Amino acid sequence: MSELSEYLESLPEPRRGLVEGVYARARALVPDATDGIGYGMPALVLHGKPLLSVMSAKTHVGVYPFSPGALDTVRDELAGWSTSKGTIRFDESSPLPDDLVDRLVLARRDEIDG
Repeated sequence: MSELSEYLESLPEPRRGLVEGVYARARALVPDATDGIGYGMPALVLHGKPLLSVMSAKTHVGVYPFSPGALDTVRDELAGWSTSKGTIRFDESSPLPDDLVDRLVLARRDEIDG
């Protein structure tokens, strides 16, 4: 069992569903991604580089694409969510739209693929 799958199993609902949903979309878009670690966080990894981490915090879920540049590709659409240089924060009342997650994941994949 990977650290990522162990982490997911440790989460209570409805947080688990939110986190698993983002990972499921990323896996569907980037089937070559594997479970791993990125900067000490459970993450999906592509070609040895962290693709995406999704972590539950006390008041939100954080999405970490490990790239301010990838995040910049959707930043103009993030007015309703809290962000920082490399993070998007959301919760059950305001989940991220699937198309936004898709574009973020694909931007990060393209960075990794060069």
